[in-house]
Amino acid sequence: MQTGRGPRGWNGAMTPSRTARWTAGWLLAAAWALSFPLFSALAPHRLWGWCAAAGYLAAAVATALGRRREAVGAALLGAVAVPLLYLVLTGRGQSEVGVIERSGRLLLDTGKMYVDHPAGVGDYTPYLPAMSLFGVPRALLDGAFGGGGGWAVRLLGDARIWCAAALFGGMAAGRRLLGAAPSPLLPLLVASPVVALPLAVSGVDLPLAGLCCLALAAAGSGRPALAGMALGAACALKWTALPAVAVAVALLGCRSGARAAVRCAVVAGSAAAVLVLPGVLLQPGEVWRQVFAFPTGRAAVATPASSPLPGHLLAELGPWGWYLTTALLVLGGLATALSLRVRPPRTVVAAADRLALGLTLAFLLAPAGRFGYLALPVLLVAWARSAAPAGPAASRVVARSRRRPGSPAPVR
Repeated sequence: MQTGRGPRGWNGAMTPSRTARWTAGWLLAAAWALSFPLFSALAPHRLWGWCAAAGYLAAAVATALGRRREAVGAALLGAVAVPLLYLVLTGRGQSEVGVIERSGRLLLDTGKMYVDHPAGVGDYTPYLPAMSLFGVPRALLDGAFGGGGGWAVRLLGDARIWCAAALFGGMAAGRRLLGAAPSPLLPLLVASPVVALPLAVSGVDLPLAGLCCLALAAAGSGRPALAGMALGAACALKWTALPAVAVAVALLGCRSGARAAVRCAVVAGSAAAVLVLPGVLLQPGEVWRQVFAFPTGRAAVATPASSPLPGHLLAELGPWGWYLTTALLVLGGLATALSLRVRPPRTVVAAADRLALGLTLAFLLAPAGRFGYLALPVLLVAWARSAAPAGPAASRVVARSRRRPGSPAPVR
């Protein structure tokens, strides 16, 4: 059975050795944040780096003085609140924010989500149709206030705010489904660079993470329909959510039986089709060009996602390199699928670990990618451990996931 214990050293008294370790952790986070002002060419990243470094340094000092809550508060203030509010209110951020908001305007104005015949990088929308929904609030507010409205419109309409709401909503709902006890890991997770950086500068991967958390929790608590709906919504945002379907189905099959697993898969496919098919039917060529060809380096315009990960380095060697890394990507997917068949996950933590491993392989071997993509696997692993049920709540989760009479009892 899963345990609900939080990160070591934050549930009880801080010994000198634990204080030293947590202080060192905050200092390491500060050093990592300072690398952005020194090496990044993106202004939002540099701003976040200065603010976050100050917050993490303050957290290190507070931890050294034995002030744990103040340490987390300083980190949240410096790494999340200050840079997010400043960037939102000044209309700055990574290009992904503008792409999502433009897609929302196109959806309201024309019923389409993609620019026809994109000429430059800024014209591409490398997301599936449902991502445009996060740009709709800005379009509605701009329409209502004629493009004005001041700071309130900027704050309430910014796509990052809605992406963050999807993340926190999914994580909170998942914890509720699992009956998780309050955990100090959650504010630490939000304050960490894994969440704080994307939350402040782009937000584009946050809804996917929140829906994956919800789907795994629903599968672990024996709710196949809810898991399928969350998975379908995730797959309608980005095609990289597909591994989550396989993992959640495997978890349901292990805990609740084959019928529940099939039901989850059917609901997921149906929900994804409802959200994706209208956009595909309206602009089939653009969906292929912008959602699949562009992110994998096969479009006429090169993708800016070019971190020196193994897959990208191989793809840069020429056509044979692209085919080789694609083949390795497929083999990695098959290996992950085989592991689910041979040794299916039995707990939410095990499922999150397996999904994180599959996503890490995919991001490392993809022909184009960014180091920032690896934040999603880390977030899944950390959230699952923070949401592990304990005590009577765990018993209720196990009871809800039991098979019908005559079937083997779920593994505890």
